[in-house]
Amino acid sequence: MATTGIVVNMTPSHPGDFIRAEVLEELGLNVTAAAQVLGVRRATLSALLNGKAALSAEMALRIEKAFDVSMDMLLRMQAWHDAAQMRARAEEIDVQRYEPRPA
Repeated sequence: MATTGIVVNMTPSHPGDFIRAEVLEELGLNVTAAAQVLGVRRATLSALLNGKAALSAEMALRIEKAFDVSMDMLLRMQAWHDAAQMRARAEEIDVQRYEPRPA
């Protein structure tokens, strides 16, 4: 599998940052009101918005249904964020490349 090609030298923000700034603030909603709209606990939404919890597929769907923001886009943002976080810790992961033995 190729690992070269595209190099992105920026750290993607957590999707909670986007949801807070581009959705809730634009609509004038605070965390409590948004949690009621989404049918989730305030603490659950707050953890997401503060980057302390990952965006789940269920939460992404709730946001899509309530605010017409693409679930797929939000989940891609979460995956990009997670990948960047893991790349930053790559040196901590000790795995050797598999080399098949000749027959």
